[in-house]
Order: sequence, then C-alpha cells, then structure tokens
Amino acid sequence: MVKTGALAIAGDRQEGLAMKQLRDNGLSIVLLLLFALAIVGHGWAGWISENEDRMREGLPVLQLAPYLASGAFISSVFENWESEFLQMGAYVCLTAYLFQRGSPESKDPDATASQDRDPRLDANKPDAPWPVRAGGVARLIYSHSLGLTLFGLFAASFALHLAGSAENAAEDARATGEPAPTFLEHLHSASFWFESFQNWQSEFLSTALLIVLAIFLRERGSPESKPVGAPHSQTGTD
Repeated sequence: MVKTGALAIAGDRQEGLAMKQLRDNGLSIVLLLLFALAIVGHGWAGWISENEDRMREGLPVLQLAPYLASGAFISSVFENWESEFLQMGAYVCLTAYLFQRGSPESKDPDATASQDRDPRLDANKPDAPWPVRAGGVARLIYSHSLGLTLFGLFAASFALHLAGSAENAAEDARATGEPAPTFLEHLHSASFWFESFQNWQSEFLSTALLIVLAIFLRERGSPESKPVGAPHSQTGTD
C-alpha cells in the first residue's frame, strides 16, 4: 500500500509538472500548432490549385512530393516568411530608438526604460546570460542578437523566395517555349519585386495600426494592451 501510494504521489507530481510546462509554454505551443496546421493547409490547397491549373492547360498533374519541392510552392512559402521576419526585425529595432506616445508598444520618451540599462552593470550577476558575464564582443553581439537574428532570417527567407520564384519563372517560360530568364534577370524583374512588396506593405501597415490603435483601444488581459482603465496618454504597459 505504501508503494502504491508513493507511485500515486509521483504520478500526480509528474502530471503537475506537465501541466506547469503547458501553462508556462502555452503561447508558443499553440502558435506552433497553428503554424503546423496552416503550413499543411497551404501545401494541400496549393497542390490542388496547381493541378487544377495544369489540367486546364493540358499538362500532366503533379504528385504531392514534387509539388512541395517545386519553385511555385517554395516561392509562396518564403515570400510570406520574408515579410514576417522583415516586419519583426524592423519593429524590434525601430522601437529601440523611436517612440509613439500613448502606445503600449512604445517606450515612454520621458522615462528611463529598463531595456536601455547598460549590460555591463549586470556582468557580475550569476544568473545573467553568459555573454553578459563574458563581456567584450560576445556582450556587444548579444545586446543586438534579437534584431540580428530576425534580419538574418529575413535574408535567408528572401534568398529562398528568390530561388523558388526564379525556378517557377523558368518553368513557366519553358512551358510556353520561351527562353528561361537567368537568376539575375529574375532578380531585376518587376514580377519578383511585386511578390515581395505586396507582402511588405501589408506587414508595415498592420504593425503601424497595432501601435496606433492600441493608444485608444484595449484588450483586457493582453500584454500587448494597456490596462482597460489606463488613460490614452499612458505610454508602455507599466
């Protein structure tokens, strides 16, 4: 009985730890699940749409795997990823230096923000990230690591979008008996930049709207919103 009781307590403890992990990481878990559902739907719907177009043009249909490796699918995925990473990188870096009074998305221009604290002052803290304790170049890079990583992901997505888009343009040209454009020709083409700008403009607009609308509107419980009773002039969420 004692052993059975100990096992029950251990099981309850493990269940409690699992629930705590789910609680502590629920936001990222749900977002990644939504991403997985969306990318599967994107691939499935894109495959069906592509084959509908091919049947109308009298071309053989593609199996799912070749479609997922095609320039059309790769381009459609990474032209969206590039705009998202550009938006987030620009947002992170611009909010470090620019202000919007009244928005919870901005630092208060009249107050000292904790984000501006010199990391050298925390070099002796045992729980500080190791680059902060190491100092030098490691600390300098770490001080801007979020923006650098987001812009690095933007650059990688841009390159993959370009590669997929160029391959898709070459496939379309070959299907109509026209000479395929070179990689550099496609980079300078209006069609490639149309694909990019149509996403970039929407990302910058949505970010600007969030910053401005959050001055006057509220979402109770969200850290992206000021408290419901806060005045419009309050900047930041504190």
